Amino acid sequence: MGAPKFIDLTFRQVEALPADTVAVLPLGAIEQHGPHLPVSTDYVTATEAAEAAVASVAEAGAASVVLLPGLAFTKSDEHHWAPGTIWLTWETLMATLVDIGRSLQTSGITRLMFVNGHGGNSALGQVACREIRRRFGLRTFFSHLSVPPDQARDVANPHELGLGVHGGHSETSLMLHLRPELVHMELAERRVPEHLADYELIGFGKPVSFGWLSDDFGPDGHIGDPTTADADTGKILFTAAVERIARAIVEASVFDPTPR
Repeated sequence: MGAPKFIDLTFRQVEALPADTVAVLPLGAIEQHGPHLPVSTDYVTATEAAEAAVASVAEAGAASVVLLPGLAFTKSDEHHWAPGTIWLTWETLMATLVDIGRSLQTSGITRLMFVNGHGGNSALGQVACREIRRRFGLRTFFSHLSVPPDQARDVANPHELGLGVHGGHSETSLMLHLRPELVHMELAERRVPEHLADYELIGFGKPVSFGWLSDDFGPDGHIGDPTTADADTGKILFTAAVERIARAIVEASVFDPTPR
């Protein structure tokens, strides 16, 4: 048994879904990931992890859950300069997410979880969750495969100094596990902006964030060290992400912030 997919249901079957069903929507991206990774990296990791997590929850009977088709084109304007990047403006993506929420409400869905594979979607996704909650009453949740390093200090990869935010060790390892035929390790090079570690307050995962474009760090487009990546690490990261997302889906099916 695979993941139950929303698009495989008839409208009567959608109508008959339990009230606490969690609709899971993967958010990917189509954007440059350096010379060694495909532009589909974020889409592949988000959709694969979401599908595996939904299948796990459904097979265990732990919650009622359905998988929505993943969004490939999202907010990738930090990579606007690079060939292969297909991005939506924040206005377009916000309107799209809100419209999806409205449509799900019409379908009787009351709980929506985004599974995000692209850090550039995070801030907008948080706002969209509140907007959908306010306008349509859905319980909304925003999850990641792992917290992006630019939003929380990354201690898992000390050789990247917490700066492996794009196309580095973790993402390259994930793709070596999921799509090794698309990874060009012969082109992988270390691109860690080590000078950022000298700033006490401003930086990735520090108290003060900053606006950035990926070519601020050089012409290769990636930020991190993919040379240390391997498929075994990718499998560990993927398995942990799937388990974490599956647990979050189960919690989302019963979550209620109102005091009892």
